[in-house]
Amino acid sequence: MALADTFTRPTSLAPRRASETYGGMPRIDGAGMRALVEWVDEIAALTTPDRIHWVDGSRAENDALLREMVDEGKLIKLNPEWRPGSYLARSHPSDVARTEARTFIASEREEDAGPTNNWAAPEDIRATITPLFAGSMRGRTMYVVPFSMGAVGGPLSHIGVQITDSAYAVTSIGIMTRVGTDVLREIAGGAPWVRTVHSVGAPLEPGQADVAWPCNDEKYIVHFPDTLEVWSFGSGYGGNAILAKKCFALRIASVIGRDEGWLAEHMLLIRVIDPKGKRYHVAAAFPSACGKTNLAMLRPTIPGWRVETLGDDIAWLRPGPDGRMWAINPEAGFFGVAPGTGESTNVAAVETLWGNTIFTNVALRPDGDVWWEGLTDTPPAELTDWEGNPWTPASGRPAAHPNSRFTVAASQCPQIAEDWDAAEGVPLDAILFGGRRATNVPLVLEATDWTHGVFLGSNISSERTAAAEGTVGELRRDPFAMLPFCGYNMADYFGHWLKVGQALRFDRAPRIFQVNWFRKGADGRFLWPGFGDNARVIDWIVRRLDGTVDAVPSAIGRLPRTEDLNLDGIDVPREDLAELFAIDTASWLREADLTEEFYRTFDGRVPAPLWAELAALRYRLQRA
Repeated sequence: MALADTFTRPTSLAPRRASETYGGMPRIDGAGMRALVEWVDEIAALTTPDRIHWVDGSRAENDALLREMVDEGKLIKLNPEWRPGSYLARSHPSDVARTEARTFIASEREEDAGPTNNWAAPEDIRATITPLFAGSMRGRTMYVVPFSMGAVGGPLSHIGVQITDSAYAVTSIGIMTRVGTDVLREIAGGAPWVRTVHSVGAPLEPGQADVAWPCNDEKYIVHFPDTLEVWSFGSGYGGNAILAKKCFALRIASVIGRDEGWLAEHMLLIRVIDPKGKRYHVAAAFPSACGKTNLAMLRPTIPGWRVETLGDDIAWLRPGPDGRMWAINPEAGFFGVAPGTGESTNVAAVETLWGNTIFTNVALRPDGDVWWEGLTDTPPAELTDWEGNPWTPASGRPAAHPNSRFTVAASQCPQIAEDWDAAEGVPLDAILFGGRRATNVPLVLEATDWTHGVFLGSNISSERTAAAEGTVGELRRDPFAMLPFCGYNMADYFGHWLKVGQALRFDRAPRIFQVNWFRKGADGRFLWPGFGDNARVIDWIVRRLDGTVDAVPSAIGRLPRTEDLNLDGIDVPREDLAELFAIDTASWLREADLTEEFYRTFDGRVPAPLWAELAALRYRLQRA
């Protein structure tokens, strides 16, 4: 029996109430639950779905949704011999990535959004999107998905509800979050929750056939930080549709964290275990294409060292009553970029994808398995590409879309920590910031204190092509790796980092470091081997935490003595090692000018301590 047949069907397309037309709504009472039902009624009256289903998060429900999508041609079931329980989705070519140009922060005041966000006045943007949502779910099922970021009821967790007309989004949310009636009990008991609404914007007329990937050319992703809402229209892809991810867990959560005294960060979270079994917890913020997932699933090349994965993308950090910083990974799954993920770069990620995975926009092999660029060194002789067309290595185009994805439960990662989803989280020992810098930034440096660390985080950047050729040219700024994801004025966000640091005991606050795996020599060659050998940098950081090695003061921060780096088993020429830590005063002074230029875009809102750090940097450079 098809899942749709289990729903109560209305007798007309007139606006209806959730209490009249629903499937699976649990009989949970409480003021919070009544408010939720009232809200669902309002959205149903606006979007006029044919039916409403309350998602319970069960395996049977998920399997039924997947079977129905296969029957409708929206998913391809992969060969169970190679990928049991796995599926391939192909999106419309116009719907393949985050739509940042159509992503808005609708705060009451424009200055609260800041210059790095697209701002819209709340009343104006509501007047724009409300007509788009009117009738947008006609002919479709409206799913009500209660979800928790972090363990349900946990001290660091937050919950939300997503309304969506996309079964693909429902199954993805089921992987990425904790979905179920336990969340509804939290709401019924009075727990606050975030409202999120999503429609692919493709209503169906009676008798009209659906398409494999419904979407709309008109797209909006609108965040209302003052009322803790997200409204997404027109896209069925990734973070545009899985609103618990970037929209809630970063943009809205950053606002909640600002108001409650904690941090929602675009950070991986790992546990590093030394040969003696001592454990250290590290969070790291890297922009895209800077080795974030590889570090999250690092397999050290140093004998005796281990890394356990706690999270690969988002971390929520809170000062604890003990003066330490505590962190959780609020997600339950990995939503990773497939191209470039292979056994030579990230074997742990490849092993995680053995089954129970939803792939999107990768290539299909003749044997019913999947492939993407970087999965193997040699591509198969023939494939079906991400758009459903025949492909061979001679085709002259990628087989998988560059932003193709996999969605898989974190629990499948072979090196996931046993307590990765502990409600109380883990105490942080170190925070790393890094970008892709061919010049200037050394392999690793330590901040002198928390304020200096915030200064480093505010200046994360990657060099564009001209800079990669050896000069400090235009920098692509991505402060704290949060530029697309901060839900309020980024200068105020810098100030919030400073404020949070004041809630930590100076001797228990995580130490802050900057790393750069991507520095190049004059010949354009990478100077550091990277990948598993990045554990050698972690080794030095750990010894700094333990106080067993000294650091060398410099104009830009504390640097290692090269003899303190564990280079056993690898060949890094002496001249390369020197270049990895070389500081060119003239280049750094030019970079300081670029930092001043960047700070001035915030119209005087950058906190005074960061201006003081910039002045101190210039002073030290001029005296060097």
